[in-house]
Amino acid sequence: MPTVAGVRFRAAGKIYYFDPENEQYQAGEKVIVETARGLEFGEIACTNRAVPEEQITPPLKKIVRRASPKDEEQMEANRAREKDALSVCAARIKEHNLPMSLVDAEYTFDGQKLIFYFTAENRVDFRELVRDLAGTFKTRIELRQIGVRDEAKMLGGLGPCGRAICCATFLGEFQPVSIRMAKEQHLSLNPTKISGLCGRLMCCLRYECEQYGEPKAAPLEVGTLVVAADEKGEATVVETTPAEAGDPSSNPVQSRPCGRCDSCCKGKPCDGGKPGEGA
Repeated sequence: MPTVAGVRFRAAGKIYYFDPENEQYQAGEKVIVETARGLEFGEIACTNRAVPEEQITPPLKKIVRRASPKDEEQMEANRAREKDALSVCAARIKEHNLPMSLVDAEYTFDGQKLIFYFTAENRVDFRELVRDLAGTFKTRIELRQIGVRDEAKMLGGLGPCGRAICCATFLGEFQPVSIRMAKEQHLSLNPTKISGLCGRLMCCLRYECEQYGEPKAAPLEVGTLVVAADEKGEATVVETTPAEAGDPSSNPVQSRPCGRCDSCCKGKPCDGGKPGEGA
């Protein structure tokens, strides 16, 4: 199996494999690699390891060398230029009255190409804009349309949980998420409750979905005291997943107070009757 090293070009970005050429790299090291766009500046995300050939997208490019302080200075200069380019491009888009929303700008490491990322509802004819920008920046221009999930990943932000959104912190690639995952976890199907900043279903809906589908050794009743496997904590069961649709013996509603009134069940497990029938 070939030996490779994983390199990222953006924070929480996708990891690409490169040939380390008998050099040993450590996670976090800055390197210069050969790509289809030319030389690029990246960071080692995965140390040298052997992987099956089917996991490698040919051709396998090489890691040219470790980045020098001069290379890092050049990257900092590129970042400063990108901020200026972003404001100029936004002004040009307004002048051309194009229905597009500018997200980010990126210079290649050698400065030979400037890439603008944008979102739009439909296809946009930006040929005049490209010619205008090429004349302004005197370099090759590429406008790349991206989706709303990629936009959220680039811009970042805080999710409903109060933490930085997953895609901007540690998710390298997006995974499919469906409404079925929310149903299996008995979550609210209100779009405002299960949608992220991008307006799509939250990526975290799939984190525990497999555990909800796993068969349990024995059913637990509401009110049962359970202890964690590592014995570091304990909790009380407040809801159970029905083993089979229509099975009244596994319906969690029948094993907890209905909460409609004190005279209905007086705090005892509800029998499903109407108010007053359990008095």
